[in-house]
Amino acid sequence: MTDPDDSGTPPVLPPQQPQEAPKSSQVGSRVILPVTLFIIAGFCVIGGLGLSMFSEFTNQMAGAGKTQFTEVTIRNGETDNRIAVIDIAGVITSYGPSDMVSNIKKQLQLAANDDRVKAVILRIDSPGGEVMASDEIARSIREFEVDPNIDKPVIASMGGMAASGGYYVAAPCRFIFANELTITGSIGVIMQSVNFHGLMEKVGVKPVTYTSGKNKDMLSPFNSPEVPPEQDKILTEFIDQTYKAFVEVVENGRAKKGNRTEKDMKELITGWKEYADGRIITGLDAEKYGLVDKTGNFDDVVKFAEQYLGITEGKARLVRNEPPLNFGNFFQLLGGAQKEKRSATIKVDLGLEIPQLRPGVPYYLSSHLFTK
Repeated sequence: MTDPDDSGTPPVLPPQQPQEAPKSSQVGSRVILPVTLFIIAGFCVIGGLGLSMFSEFTNQMAGAGKTQFTEVTIRNGETDNRIAVIDIAGVITSYGPSDMVSNIKKQLQLAANDDRVKAVILRIDSPGGEVMASDEIARSIREFEVDPNIDKPVIASMGGMAASGGYYVAAPCRFIFANELTITGSIGVIMQSVNFHGLMEKVGVKPVTYTSGKNKDMLSPFNSPEVPPEQDKILTEFIDQTYKAFVEVVENGRAKKGNRTEKDMKELITGWKEYADGRIITGLDAEKYGLVDKTGNFDDVVKFAEQYLGITEGKARLVRNEPPLNFGNFFQLLGGAQKEKRSATIKVDLGLEIPQLRPGVPYYLSSHLFTK
């Protein structure tokens, strides 16, 4: 008999059980991921704090004065005589990412303190703006002009538009230039409010308002659209007083006095107020009515300034003092852009960008045309 072990058939091995992978790698990955995320979050927090501190630092330093503005050369000159250019572009306002009023005041101060600056050109391309902001800028220009210790002319150069508040800030300048096709004028005041009363009635919503006086909620969007006679009288008087202030600024600015010479100036014509009813006019008509002194572009203004100052044509250096970079404003702009991106809105592009007026705020603003 043959032994089974000697048959040459290999023995059958029992099936092997699958071995589990080491748990150490799983534990390691579970630990590494949270740690990595924690480190990234830490860097984000530290970076955010750093940017916040730097933004606060720049905000505080922005008011430090002269050292924070950067002088930019617009045109080189062969002499050390300089003409400072100050730009007023867009809607004149005292709120928003940048403080237009403060920036213009500081630029005037820099021009006053720099002996190399012999004149200021106020380059305007604006449909106007807030009454208070326009008046603050005009007041600063007037103070600059009448200060005997400064004795430097401010010359307005109107671009495509210098209407309403845009003309208001030009009025105190020693001389005003406009292009023949400049849109200017629009001398007047506008104040508006949106009324939701009819809509609220349709949806069945009734607002409840408590006031300390019957006229406290004038122009409220929830009131009846019919304005009570007493409130109509109050608002009309307010508008009339603001318009009267506008007229006085124009008359005082265009008066024959100080360094406004017969040779280079135009006087207001008799009956000029007939054209100060809110209408827009061209630069050519503005010269005819005495609202501007000469027609010409920015280059013509520079040539006139050099001639007026006794500087050889083309020899003066044109400079502009740019405000400091404000990271706080930069982040506000980013936040506004993100907010606009998130909102589901439909916009119709009419080729114009109409500014949204704040309800109840008076404006020296041309309602005829707004540029982007």
